[in-house]
Amino acid sequence: MELSVVHSRALAGIDAPSVQVETHLSNGLPSFHIVGLPETAVRESKDRVRSALINSHFEFPDRRITINLAPADLPKEGGRFDLPIALGILSASGQVPKDRLQQHEFLAELALDGSLRAVSGAVAAASAASRAGRRLVTASDSAALAAHVPGAEVIAAPDILTLCAHLNGSETIAPHRAELPPATAPLPDLRDVAGQQAARRALEIAASGGHNLLLQGPPGTGKTLLASRLPGILPPPGADEILQGLALRDIHGHFCAGAAIFSRPFRSPHHSATPPALVGGGSRPRPGEVSLAHGGVLFLDELPEFSRQCLEVLREPLESGVITLSRANHRFTYPARFQLVAAMNPCPCGYLGDPQHPCRCTPDQVQRYRSRISGPLLDRIDLHVQVNRLPPADLLRPRCTGEDSATVRARVESSRVRQVQRQGGPNARLSPDELASACVLGKAERKALESAATQMQLSGRGLHRTLRVARTIADLADCETIGMAHLSEALGYRA
Repeated sequence: MELSVVHSRALAGIDAPSVQVETHLSNGLPSFHIVGLPETAVRESKDRVRSALINSHFEFPDRRITINLAPADLPKEGGRFDLPIALGILSASGQVPKDRLQQHEFLAELALDGSLRAVSGAVAAASAASRAGRRLVTASDSAALAAHVPGAEVIAAPDILTLCAHLNGSETIAPHRAELPPATAPLPDLRDVAGQQAARRALEIAASGGHNLLLQGPPGTGKTLLASRLPGILPPPGADEILQGLALRDIHGHFCAGAAIFSRPFRSPHHSATPPALVGGGSRPRPGEVSLAHGGVLFLDELPEFSRQCLEVLREPLESGVITLSRANHRFTYPARFQLVAAMNPCPCGYLGDPQHPCRCTPDQVQRYRSRISGPLLDRIDLHVQVNRLPPADLLRPRCTGEDSATVRARVESSRVRQVQRQGGPNARLSPDELASACVLGKAERKALESAATQMQLSGRGLHRTLRVARTIADLADCETIGMAHLSEALGYRA
């Protein structure tokens, strides 16, 4: 006979699995079966559950036990089912009241001594439980993250014995409260960059409008240094961006704490990364680097050294802001709204155009090197900036003379406020209708843009991205309309 049902939503957005426990009288030795497409870690949970219950001084039923993980066609993986299975057995054997389980979701792995261990996916599970009006019970480390979900009631239990005392009503566990945001850790400051006024200006425009940026120049000119300063001048993330980023990093297994929860991510994968590492995937689909950079910056150093396949998979998320992984039976959609910042040398040896070092590359070598980056990908990068070598005298000057990140960030935030008030988001995400209303040009400006687009052979995408950059430049100058100077500067970044 079936004695109890304990529900456990594993991850938000996936069909909610349920744990059904059935016990039967057995004339022989007791047996323990788990059905419902369990993978190895789930099948091994029966040994963890048995040891945890016995070591916690519970009575393990001397009966045949069948655990059904429904739905049967959904593969089950990880240790998140340990706690629901253990509580199902306790409920079926009458050691825990059934009615106290109905308004809870359980998500934790069990140690052999009965203590609860953190598992990935707690943030998404807390969000799903909150929408369903249920409480989430999990380990303390997972609860520290899940408690940041607005409206979620999260209970952090140290071990199954304490949890059962709470469920029996003999000892109450208060809901876990999210810790107050700690002081933000200092980010790399823009004052560390000597000179490079053109690149600094492009960095400010990129931060203000959410535009993609390509830095090109000889080695050692400060391209990586500039890219690492972009998070320090970006506006702070909103509540939705913080929650989405936290859930993605939690699903991926990147447990973060402290100020890292409330800061924009900066992801810098090595050029040996594979396409699944960038966009997500694998036999058990997980978010990739583009999703982990959601709401922040994805920095690709030595851009031509990435494989052509890796670079081409970035084209869709750069336009749509999402990644959809399709499998035979399931589809997974992850947000991937990030700013792409890339850096590259002008040629294989790196010194093409450098007055101090002669280039040793042939024209064919230079052409092959640059052809590793496709035209459609370059067309999606709004700002192309040349970073030249500085004379030693400029590098040895005191660096405190340049603007710091706080000063630049103030201008960026002021410009972003104007953009949000006008169209609800940054200029890089302007829809065609919003672009037509926000980027009205005068007769002279329209004629100049048409002429420049013809001479530069701009595509339709390139033309619209140039308009968006011009709109950002006008917002930084606190201008209601786009002037000739704004258009000229925007076109200079497409040359």
